[in-house]
Amino acid sequence: MITWSDFWHALWLSLVVSGLATLIGAVLGLSLGTVLAEYEFRGRGAVLAVVHAFMGLPPVVVGVFTFAVIARSGPLGSLGLVYTPAAMVVVQVVLATPIITGFTYASLTDVDPRLALQARSLGATRTQAMVVKAREARAGLVAAVIAGFGRVIAEVGAVTIVGGAINERTDTLTTLAVKLTRLGRSNMAMLVGLVLIAIALVVNVFLTRLQSDRGAREAEKKVTGYVG
Repeated sequence: MITWSDFWHALWLSLVVSGLATLIGAVLGLSLGTVLAEYEFRGRGAVLAVVHAFMGLPPVVVGVFTFAVIARSGPLGSLGLVYTPAAMVVVQVVLATPIITGFTYASLTDVDPRLALQARSLGATRTQAMVVKAREARAGLVAAVIAGFGRVIAEVGAVTIVGGAINERTDTLTTLAVKLTRLGRSNMAMLVGLVLIAIALVVNVFLTRLQSDRGAREAEKKVTGYVG
């Protein structure tokens, strides 16, 4: 029997797991995407190919391989991660990181290369020039994080495999919606779906507004010399 207590726990767990996975994925993805966009090195093309391939990797495949690694008989079995929220974070990080990396790479390479050259000619270091490019590409970088969050908050298969979808333990909103649909409780399943849509919209609006406000402050500073 699924109760409202199960719903609230699934909501809380979804926000915590997906939020943490997106944060870790953003740190990894933004960093790797920047390295791929800014540096030439041997094997760069191969890394890009892997990143692009993993952007469309079936979640179930990620779940199966992750389970094989963290299962009791696997290399990391001693950590006891199977059927825990930690395992769900791991699998969602694997799903989010390639997407954020790919979007970051595309956003930075789309910036006019003359911008960095101009910054260097004015005495900026390479790191400072990279920051200038990142500011120019900030809309794309925000989109990268949003896409990563959208990927993990809607995930079902991978989190079910490694988490087990256990009531009030590893159930997320997506796995709860599947259970409700199977039980014929379509109204509550639709409510869960609406909550997921609302979460995605709130995160999207928040990050977009944050990026827009920062851009407006920087534009005002360029014109007036200070921010009001």
